Formats: sequence, C-alpha cells, structure tokens
Amino acid sequence: MAWLESRLDERLDPAVYLPGARTIICVADRYHDGSRDQVVADGPLRGRIARYARGRDYHKTMKKRLVRLAKSWSERHSDADFRPCVDTAPVLEREHAMRAGLGLVGKHSLLIEPGVGSWMLLGAVVTTLAIEPTPPRFRRADPCGECTRCIDACPTQAITPFSVDASRCLAYTTIEHRGDIDPTLAAATGDWLFGCDICQEVCPHGRRARRRPSPTTHPDLAARHDGFDLLEVLGWTESAAFERLEGTAARRATLVMWKRNAIVCATNLLRERPDASDADAVRARIAEIAADDGEDDLVRSTAVWSLAAMA
Repeated sequence: MAWLESRLDERLDPAVYLPGARTIICVADRYHDGSRDQVVADGPLRGRIARYARGRDYHKTMKKRLVRLAKSWSERHSDADFRPCVDTAPVLEREHAMRAGLGLVGKHSLLIEPGVGSWMLLGAVVTTLAIEPTPPRFRRADPCGECTRCIDACPTQAITPFSVDASRCLAYTTIEHRGDIDPTLAAATGDWLFGCDICQEVCPHGRRARRRPSPTTHPDLAARHDGFDLLEVLGWTESAAFERLEGTAARRATLVMWKRNAIVCATNLLRERPDASDADAVRARIAEIAADDGEDDLVRSTAVWSLAAMA
C-alpha cells in the first residue's frame, strides 16, 4: 500500500509528528471475543465482513475518546502538548503498543495479547510530557513458538513468519485494491466480502476456551452486520449502500468495489452451493450486469469473468 510510504519521517520519528514528543501513551480496544461465526448451510448466498468493521467506525469512536483523554491530561499538564491518533495517523502504533506492553507481534504480523488474541484496535496519544515507561510485561518476545496455523490457513499464502504480502492479503484485495482481482486470488476469496479474519480465527490465542470467561468488548464496536446477502449487494445503489454501511469502517470500499467483491463471493459460493435458495436469481443478476453497457467497467468485467468461471 503505497500510502504507507508517505510522511515516512513522521512514522520513523514521533518527534517530527509532534515536535518535542517524549512519550507515547498506547491503548487497545478489544472488538471481538473470539467466538466463531455461525455457519448457515441453507438460505441465500451471503458474504462475510471482517469483524473489526461490523460495528461503529473505530476511527471515530476511538479518536473521540482519545481526544477526551488528551483534553483531560492537558488541563492537568498545561505546559505539555497531547496529540491523539488512531491508525490514520503516521505513527507505527503496533510497534509502540508492543513496547508499551499491550501485546506481542505474532507470525500473522498482528499484535497478540497472549491468551486473549489479536482482536484489538490500537490507538495512541503522543505527548511532550515525560512519563515513566511501562516495565516489560512479557517474558518472551515471540507469542507463537513453533505454531504456523495462520500461515497454513491463509487462503492466498500471503503470510510468511512475521510478515504479510499485502498484495495477496484479502484485506487488501477486497478493501484497498481498486482494480480487477487476480483470478487466482478471487478463487481463494471464498465468502469474504470485505476483509478477512482467517489468520485470527485459527490462532490458538484468539480461540475462546469454554472454561475461560469471555473477554469484554467495547459496546461501540458491537456488530451491526456480520455480512450481507450477495443478491442485495448486487442491487445496491449509492444511497442504499450509504444507508447500510453508514457509521461503519466498511464504507472504506466504494460501491463499485462492493459489487465486484459480491460477484467474486457469489462465484465461489455457487460452486459450493449450486442449489442455494437464491442461486438462480444471483446467476441471472450477474449475467444482467455483464450485459449492461451502463454498468461500471470494473463491475462488468468481474461479471464477465464470473460467467466464464462458472461455465
């Protein structure tokens, strides 16, 4: 993702982001308890959404609370500056969070709280105030050991130990990538309509044990939708998409991308469930899109690919 290369000096040195910075206060919001999605064997064809995007937009909810914290601290330390930020800011929040003791980076490149998992969203407040650092919390630097479940489970082989090839990750192809999805990656997308959670689902740290109490999650991040019927998405207008996605991080993808992704998911699911309750309607809708000169070129080309793949 080329945008990560911008403002590199600020990413490498927080004192460029906030002149005089001496401390980074790191926070984490748990957005999921580790439970598995319910598998529905019948009914209409449906695509899944990554869990972080199922509730209210964390950029806004976290930033709002961080602003309140920064304001409170500023009132007590008027000679210091406090600058709240979430992952849209040029701050390497994962590395700082690890140094602050919030977790350890796993082989899937996400921050893991050992025994709880990586279902966390990160934020920070950069300040010119000098604060005593948090002492080391974990005895070892590697939370994974010999485990390779995330590497083995990744459908596109995007993961190597402690690194992810973003160009192959479904979180990139379905959310950031604006063009046609490579057919090989499309076939591996499965039912992931927006993002992907597979590497976190298989992680032993993130799987909730029956004897272990469910970790608390912030109510702002409670799921509104775990996914959408694909036929519905293929019929969305701009206003319908806005209404369904309003206030969530899922608005990151454009309507065109949502339709492209829906066609990809439908193509995969129709191979598995050719007799689904709305299978004929979905096939007809894809054929209609492929023949529609007024449809967006990307959506139409994806529909043409789908018809050929299902032939």
